[in-house]
Amino acid sequence: MGIRMLVVDDHTLVRQAIVNFLSEDQLIEVVGEASNGFEAVSQARELQPDVILMDLAMPGMDGIAATRIIKGELPKTQIILLTDSSAEEDILKAVRAGARGYILKQADAASLTQQIKQVFSGKVALSEDLLSKLLRGLAQDSPSVAQPLTQREKEVLELIAHGMTNKDIASALIISGNTVRSHVRSVMQKLELENRTQLAVYGIREGFGLDSKDHSPNYGSSRLV
Repeated sequence: MGIRMLVVDDHTLVRQAIVNFLSEDQLIEVVGEASNGFEAVSQARELQPDVILMDLAMPGMDGIAATRIIKGELPKTQIILLTDSSAEEDILKAVRAGARGYILKQADAASLTQQIKQVFSGKVALSEDLLSKLLRGLAQDSPSVAQPLTQREKEVLELIAHGMTNKDIASALIISGNTVRSHVRSVMQKLELENRTQLAVYGIREGFGLDSKDHSPNYGSSRLV
């Protein structure tokens, strides 16, 4: 079964170009398109795609607002924001809304499909430069940990940073899914983080996570659009 994709962009030609090159990958199935945030929310509810590739700047409801609504209703759907903006503030807003990836439109098609597959597998899709900005932004406003993490919570955090799902973590640590969910909630509370993406990024920052080859694809010089 392929990765079921919803593509959202308010520019018809851009959206169609993205759909065309994504459709060439045998592991990706584009199941829907939307031209704004309102349509994205509606289509997501109806189609329940695995991954949504969504433009950040759209009239009416932008990509961040749509991401926040969709993740609130469909937590298993992963969202990648596609944008021209590399501003630290936008990256932080995207991650806080629940986006799993943040990709610049300067990326080439091969890099984009690679990152879609990374996000589908539970990893974070950020280039090295964007990850550095995100870590810097989180470091500036992250409070100190009021309660230390237990050894088991550190193990769970490390596996989250490596892109593992709750089911994978339960299997790796030989514990139940409910126990994993309990640990994840506890770690979020102790670190005062809001979602799994922030947990993964925190883990990377603290040295638990992916090495550079996992989250930093080789971007080409050609633009997506």
